[in-house]
Amino acid sequence: MVWCSGWRLASAVSHAGGLGLLGAGSMHPEVLREHIRRCKAATDKPFGVNIPLLYPQIEEIMQIVAEEGVKIVFTSAGNPKTWTRWLKERGITVAHVVSSSKFAAKCEAAGVDAIVAEGFEAGGHNGREETTTLCLIPAVRKATSLPLIAAGGMGTGEGVLASMVLGAEGVQIGTRFALTHESSASEAFKQRCVALQEGDTKLLLKKLAPTRLVKNEFCDLVEQAENNGATADELRELLGRGRAKKGIFEGDLVEGELEIGQVSALCPSLQSVDEVMTELLRGFEQAASKTYTLK
Repeated sequence: MVWCSGWRLASAVSHAGGLGLLGAGSMHPEVLREHIRRCKAATDKPFGVNIPLLYPQIEEIMQIVAEEGVKIVFTSAGNPKTWTRWLKERGITVAHVVSSSKFAAKCEAAGVDAIVAEGFEAGGHNGREETTTLCLIPAVRKATSLPLIAAGGMGTGEGVLASMVLGAEGVQIGTRFALTHESSASEAFKQRCVALQEGDTKLLLKKLAPTRLVKNEFCDLVEQAENNGATADELRELLGRGRAKKGIFEGDLVEGELEIGQVSALCPSLQSVDEVMTELLRGFEQAASKTYTLK
């Protein structure tokens, strides 16, 4: 949710009955502090912060989270052992994002409170295993007794119900909320993504960090480079700096890195957070009602 989930989106999700998360991955430390304070002012509901553990200023980010009294942190892209104890000693609930049952077991050993299992369908950075959510959730459920949150391809009420049938207690939704009015992504990016059809995204950059991209000119360059055997260093040079910001936040649909999940093909139009939440609940209830009828 880099460049998408600032205080407006996080507070709106929390106010609508979810748990809004600030995306720290695209924020400088003091920018994160400002968003935390604005989120507190905008809602009296709980919210959290998602922190990629590979963040270059991770110590400063963690200090700010503790100083500002954040109670929930979702960590990703790193070893949960590094910060989980430190966070929990300060009364912070910790969930960690994984892409395999192997890493889910390591999370439990590290002492996290909950696990987010994210499948291949997800937008942005993905796991190297390329396991789909439908296969990942039951595998992780067998590997751990911790509360399990399904992610990757979660964007409909029917999908929420399916994940719970497979063993999850809840879901984490990115793409649907990234494409709302409250998202801080550019309008051009949002409009491009709600027009996507099935198959209009692709997982690339596997020699660096597997990333799901919208097919555009930059995506074509990456795919061509990979097909020609580009090294990791050559891919880094092609990627450059600020490529995701250029695409998602600034709206450069040609040379920008456009990250979004496969479920974007099911997003009918730009909606408000309230509209998305209402639609999710209605779809869940209708699907549950049909399931019980079949019994």
